[in-house]
Amino acid sequence: MTDQEIEAIAGGYHGDAFAVLGPHAIGTARPEWEVRAFLPQAEQVEVAMNGNAVPMERVHNAGVFTAKLGTRQPSPYKFRITDYQGRTLEAEDTYRFSPLVSDFDLHLHSEGTNYEGYNAFGAHVVTAEGVVGTRFAVWAPNAIVVSVVGDFNDWDARRHPMRLREGGVWEIFIPAVEAGAPYKYAVKSRYQGYSQMKSDPYGFSMEMPPKSASIVADIDSYEWQDREWMERRAHTKTLESPISVYEVHLQSWVRDENHYPLSYRQLATRLVEYVKRMGYTHIELMPVAEHPYAPSWGYQVTGYFAPTARNGSPQDFMYFVDCCHREGIGVIMDWVPGHFPKDAHGLAYFDGTALYEHEDPRLGEHRDWGTLIFNYGRNEVRSFLISNALFWLKKYHIDGLRVD
Repeated sequence: MTDQEIEAIAGGYHGDAFAVLGPHAIGTARPEWEVRAFLPQAEQVEVAMNGNAVPMERVHNAGVFTAKLGTRQPSPYKFRITDYQGRTLEAEDTYRFSPLVSDFDLHLHSEGTNYEGYNAFGAHVVTAEGVVGTRFAVWAPNAIVVSVVGDFNDWDARRHPMRLREGGVWEIFIPAVEAGAPYKYAVKSRYQGYSQMKSDPYGFSMEMPPKSASIVADIDSYEWQDREWMERRAHTKTLESPISVYEVHLQSWVRDENHYPLSYRQLATRLVEYVKRMGYTHIELMPVAEHPYAPSWGYQVTGYFAPTARNGSPQDFMYFVDCCHREGIGVIMDWVPGHFPKDAHGLAYFDGTALYEHEDPRLGEHRDWGTLIFNYGRNEVRSFLISNALFWLKKYHIDGLRVD
């Protein structure tokens, strides 16, 4: 590890942290293993392994540590960290884990055919080598460094720089990060010194606006009760079936006694009862995906994979759809792939370049709305949008999309 590498790690601008941090074999004939870490919160660190503890040497005041472990490849280890308040804890080393996103997913993404990109990108709670944590993945090909930041690392972009994969995809597995954790991506561009905290394009949940962090969310554990509806839907000739649609904006349909929007679970009772009584077959929801500007009625989306927190959690929205189906009511959702807002935390200028939008403002800007237009000719953008459409149909059992 050179002085330049140490300075780059400590300064948060090294583009390949996995080449420096974690376990590394030094030498060729009889290599010796060395473990390196950046732990700015630590006063002292030990490598705990097989019942033994090897002290780490501080090689930079900012918190870069190293330890030599001998000629045998180290078995799984943990850091035993003593902080400046004298507290001691053990932590896994993020930089000892191998990549988790498959090469095939990356290939499909670059080809424009990863129609289930939501399974590869975003934040997923997984178990790697017996360790529970969250796997993060984001596309930012023109970044020199992308880091995950959140409460778990004091929002310090130096702590968890990601691994660059094929096609400009960055990924990392962070142990012990669980569902409910807020996070963003700290993106440093190779152009014009651009640096910005970004929400996750594939994030499954977001904070209540005006806050804008993504939230690690569990969207796979909900126990659906609409099997009969889904089986019938699969065999129904939709275009030959009668339909009567009630269009509704959930935040303004009915308010509670304090003038707050009803929750998804409250709507599952009150709205569904009303729609059934009036004889409608379907509810059409004006955009549900997260959006920062309430007066837009949801038509300026920043969280394409996240139901708005104004009415509750992802599982609350699943409950709403589930209740609709159990009462024989279909759910159509307004879907907005036509444009997106310029908010700094969103898709706009994501990695310091026109990544999701057209660079040419004649093609990339909707001047009437002051919004940006997707570059539909770009493979990765097509993967994103098609994945998003299918995501709502598959994960949330939405019955149809009205495209805006």
